[in-house]
Amino acid sequence: MHHSDPKISIVVPIKNGMDTLPAFIEGIQKQTLFKQIEVVIIDSESTDNSVEFLSQFSFVKVVSIDPKTFNHGATRNLGVTHCNGEFVLMTVQDAWTTDAKFIERMVAHFKDPSVMGVCGQQVVPHEKDKNPHEWFRPQSKGSAKKVEFKTKEAFLALSPKEQRQSCGWDDVVAMYRKQALLDLPFEPLVFGEDMLWAKMALEKGYALVYDTTVRVFHYHFQFPKYTYKRVLISKFFIYKCFNYFDDRTFSYKDYALVVYRNFKWKCAPKWIKHNFNLIANHRKATSTLATAIKKNKIEALERELAINIPQGTTNKT
Repeated sequence: MHHSDPKISIVVPIKNGMDTLPAFIEGIQKQTLFKQIEVVIIDSESTDNSVEFLSQFSFVKVVSIDPKTFNHGATRNLGVTHCNGEFVLMTVQDAWTTDAKFIERMVAHFKDPSVMGVCGQQVVPHEKDKNPHEWFRPQSKGSAKKVEFKTKEAFLALSPKEQRQSCGWDDVVAMYRKQALLDLPFEPLVFGEDMLWAKMALEKGYALVYDTTVRVFHYHFQFPKYTYKRVLISKFFIYKCFNYFDDRTFSYKDYALVVYRNFKWKCAPKWIKHNFNLIANHRKATSTLATAIKKNKIEALERELAINIPQGTTNKT
């Protein structure tokens, strides 16, 4: 088997990804199943050298779209129509892996014919420019669990919170049977298409696997305003999708913990202020949503949020 007859297609929406694409491609080339892989890039008119860089690799094909038409759900559905593999891995331009068996472990779960999707975990690498308070410090080796409901009623009988917990799906690192995505495409959403897909999949009786041994490195430097909007949109989406208000946020004790950890891990002092800002904005976003729910202002908030769903930016410090 060689690349012209791929078993696994990797779909990646990109725009100006030259900061991170070389690490992404290197991670793919290291894979034990590399000879069975094709990469389908959906490019929103990159103006850096992304497309030129990618054109040197025979296993990569680039599909160009007008950036105005980009949409997390619809654009990924478009990607699937260009895939030749039996399995489709969804990821993003700034996620990468150093684990050569990463794809092999994901594919192995599909030996079980009831499994329609496998979701891994994104983690923050130990690098100087990444927030050391978010660095990945694993407590265990990770494990896999299968989630499945025999009937739609069985899934809907869960509490909203339990439904949400069963759908912690994430297109930064999720593999699907291609047929499952053709039968159940993503909703054309600007955010949360992955979580909603998991909900629809479980209602349909599909089995999903969460495997925390499958990890990619992925990080967004959280500027305070970005954190506020991101947390608000994420919690708002969960509220709309699952009718569940996730009111968890940081307490004042967490400020003290930031200082303690900063000393313990010998981090630069600037990270204290940075993490104080994150906490404050997380609290503010949670409180904004709580108020909107209490005052019955959800529609107004939805109109306000629909304007501009933020994309993560790369930290250039």
